[in-house]
Parts: sequence; structure tokens; C-alpha cells
Amino acid sequence: MNAEKAGRQDVDALVKMRINYLSEDYGSLDAQDLSLIKRDLPGYFQTHLDRDLFVYVIRDDHTVVSCAFLLIVEKPMSPAFINGKTGIVLNVYTCPGYRRRGYAKKVMDALLCDAKNMNISAVELKATADGYSLYRSLGFADDQSKYSLMKWKNQ
Repeated sequence: MNAEKAGRQDVDALVKMRINYLSEDYGSLDAQDLSLIKRDLPGYFQTHLDRDLFVYVIRDDHTVVSCAFLLIVEKPMSPAFINGKTGIVLNVYTCPGYRRRGYAKKVMDALLCDAKNMNISAVELKATADGYSLYRSLGFADDQSKYSLMKWKNQ
């Protein structure tokens, strides 16, 4: 079991993994949302893969069965991210039949190794209850902040 970076030839598999992840995370996807995701996500991957989005995968034969996304964001410098380069982990997902075999740890190890090599100041993620202990074991800590996480949504 080796983790490797996904390439442009993997776009269809990455779309499938993203939809599987979202379907589990949201319980189900609205038909209109699913249609838009299927239509637009391949173009997103074609534009961003290996530029500001790096995807780490494990394959069984030629089929992607586990993945983790690292989105790189460059911000104005601050003491919290001294060189301005930060990473956001998204879509850590392993297909149900492959879980509890260390695949998520393996893709996260590869992701974090590359983050170090890219001189990323900080990597953040939102942990589910299932993933929390894995992320703690990899060195992630609960973010204690004087700020409240808030969102604005375009309706």
C-alpha cells in the first residue's frame, strides 16, 4: 500500500471519491447539487490539480480507494502563518470496504510530508468524530482561538 499524488488521468476517480465523501457527509445530495458537482468538478480538478490542490491517493490495482486533498492558500503574513502559506485538508475518504487498514493515515502522512517540503506554515482541517483520533496522532491539535468561526453564504 503506497500513497502517491494523483494526476490529471485520475480526475474521474477524484470526482467519484468527492461525491462519495459528500454523500456520506451530507447523508444525501440534492439532485440539482449533484448534477452541478458532476458537471463542474472535473474542470475544477483540471485547473487546480498540482497548482494549489494536491491529492494523495492509494490504489487497489488501478482503482483509487483512499484519498486526501491538500488545498494551498497564500495569505498576507502573520505570526500564525509566518510565510503566508497555509494548507487546508479536505476530503479524507476511504471506500467502505477498505477502512480500518491504515489507508487514511498513509495518505495523510504523504500529505503532511509534502506540506513540510512546500514550507507550509500551518495545515488545518475540520475533524469528524471518526477521524479525530487519527489527526491527533498525526500532530494536529484543537485550535484554541479568540475568534469564532463564521460563514456568509450567497443565497
